[in-house]
Amino acid sequence: MKKNFPLKVPGKVDQRVVEAVKNDVRKYVKRERRKTLPEGFTQWEFACKVGPDSASAASCRLADVSAKIDEIAHAGSGEVYIEVLAVPGQRPGSGDAEPPRF
Repeated sequence: MKKNFPLKVPGKVDQRVVEAVKNDVRKYVKRERRKTLPEGFTQWEFACKVGPDSASAASCRLADVSAKIDEIAHAGSGEVYIEVLAVPGQRPGSGDAEPPRF
């Protein structure tokens, strides 16, 4: 998902618009996690960027996207750029080694 979201919509409360943006991001992440993984991978990882526009968007973790949206909204920006891309990855510690037998 690479998208500009407006934060100021006429006739709507600004905080409701911000919550709707966060909800769209959560829905996208849930939808991407349901997709089947390519063979050899164990989980989906997400490469995220958030900023007032695409040129000044900074990389962040998925867990920090909501806080970054709040920061941009409180700064008074009229829109927010969000980029969330799903990338197949490996869980830490999930190698090809067999679990220990007791």
